[in-house]
Amino acid sequence: MTNRKYAIMKKNASLMILAGMVFLAACKDGKQESAATAMKPGISEKNWGMIGTDSVKQYTLSNAGGMQVSILNYGGTVTNIIVPDRNKQMGDVVLGFDSLSGYTQAGNPYFGCLVGRYANRIASGKFTLDGKTYQLAQNNMGNALHGGLKGFDKVIWQATPLGDSSLQLVYNSKDGEEGYPGNLKATVVYTLQSDNSLKIDYTATTDQPTPVNLTNHSYFNLSAGKEPTILNHEVMIHADKFTEVNDKLIPTGKLPDVKGTPMDFTSAKPVGKELAMVKGGYDHNWVLNRTGSGLEKIASVYDPSSGRLLEVSTTEPGIQFYTGNFLDSTLHGKNNRVYPQHAALCLETQHFPDSPNQPSFPNAILKPGETYRHTTVFTFSVK
Repeated sequence: MTNRKYAIMKKNASLMILAGMVFLAACKDGKQESAATAMKPGISEKNWGMIGTDSVKQYTLSNAGGMQVSILNYGGTVTNIIVPDRNKQMGDVVLGFDSLSGYTQAGNPYFGCLVGRYANRIASGKFTLDGKTYQLAQNNMGNALHGGLKGFDKVIWQATPLGDSSLQLVYNSKDGEEGYPGNLKATVVYTLQSDNSLKIDYTATTDQPTPVNLTNHSYFNLSAGKEPTILNHEVMIHADKFTEVNDKLIPTGKLPDVKGTPMDFTSAKPVGKELAMVKGGYDHNWVLNRTGSGLEKIASVYDPSSGRLLEVSTTEPGIQFYTGNFLDSTLHGKNNRVYPQHAALCLETQHFPDSPNQPSFPNAILKPGETYRHTTVFTFSVK
């Protein structure tokens, strides 16, 4: 073998060894990068300001897949839900504000909060129970809405982390608060699960008969703000009937069939497909098709632009589907983003509106010795 051929072979061998070393390093770096994207499940806490003498804290729940949910002890408010899209890009899929002042302002439309003692509307803010008529605070066209002037969304809850994935919130509502009878102890536990689902368990007890209807009021835009509205989101609701309402959104007592109407979401369809045919937009309670009293999947939302899918399971008899009709571009939210009409949608699992005045509706009166129980799960995935 000539010296020239030997030198060329030696050079080629060196290049192959070098290439192999680069490849191995790249593989190693890739593993390190993948490991870096994984997160350790846990709960972090930070100060978010003060309301009077009360400290407001934000708790962030994280799972191993990188999903994060942030919750305030003020109003039990979900401020952020960060989940991946089909390209594994993380995005925040709920509307809200970057600071406490946004949530305490008069124009906050219940972004992300817990609502009670009675979610949704009670006609004229009145009901009769055991022969006594109670007058509630009226805060919506002469009706009581979402608990009144200072409902559960505007109070400080006692927060306690449970393990590395759950946050317990407790609020003691006093007899006569917003006009409601009885001392009510409400407990809500948020749990971030490994399958990218947020489970919300509600319980309550009372020392006097009282109406109870608790829910979460998160506004979802699964595009994480890349689409200004949810008109292209595809919604399915497993319900053959809905509660008809008057011009003040109070149920008439009638439960019309959805078939052949814009209210039919038994098969998934874009929100905007028939929205213009519904006066004022969707803001109605659907009567869920249930097979029992347990947890059942009853609704889904799919965003074609991001591939994100949200599936909703609940133990409740109804769900309020609301399409952000009253948003009007006056609110500046996260990153100073303007929220136009239909910027997001709500799926509020619940008892029916005005149930205390509607004997034919499922019972919403909690009595001493009983425990109110309600579970809802929001599960996020991609397709």
